[in-house]
Amino acid sequence: MLTLALPKGRLAEESIELMLERGWLSGRPDPDSKELIFNDTKGKVRILLVRSQDVATYVEQNSADAGIVGWDVLLEGGYDLLLPLDLGIGKCRLSVAGPKGWNLSSGERKVRVATKYPNIAKDFFLKKGINCEVIKLYGSIELAPLVGLSDCIVDLVSTGGTLRANNLEEIEVIMESTARLVFNRSALYTKRAETGEFLDSFALTEKRL
Repeated sequence: MLTLALPKGRLAEESIELMLERGWLSGRPDPDSKELIFNDTKGKVRILLVRSQDVATYVEQNSADAGIVGWDVLLEGGYDLLLPLDLGIGKCRLSVAGPKGWNLSSGERKVRVATKYPNIAKDFFLKKGINCEVIKLYGSIELAPLVGLSDCIVDLVSTGGTLRANNLEEIEVIMESTARLVFNRSALYTKRAETGEFLDSFALTEKRL
């Protein structure tokens, strides 16, 4: 049995749909259940439901054989993982956003940036030649510029609805992100047959997408 770490929420739902299509699951986990481990009746996959930022850590530390996680999370963390496949799901973009009328050249002082992605944000502003102070937050990022905590934010954008609802606008896209299927090195060695079959089935899905 393969142990697969999935991020809670929409990406888990898309990932489970792919596994149902490829015959790895007999059904979906109960959406009303509070359990964080799902053992499918087919006995082929065990699913761990964790925070998106923790998926790569569970895989890297061998608590899961594989995981599905956004490219943004992988770049931010610099994990030691094998990245065999872009699944093409969970599409979004990591962008700079700020109050309407604000732009990257507004003022000459240090720009204060609120984000869950301090490494990516620092690298982006450094390449732009802009001095910045990064303020790391774990949620409600859009609130920061509204209360004067930051000048702008770096965060994931899908539809842009949350930005508009908070009178913010997207200023520049830093990167596009999709979900990646990742493995730890140990699983590819100790469970060669299972991981090979799993990877092949998802590769077929990628071609279909």
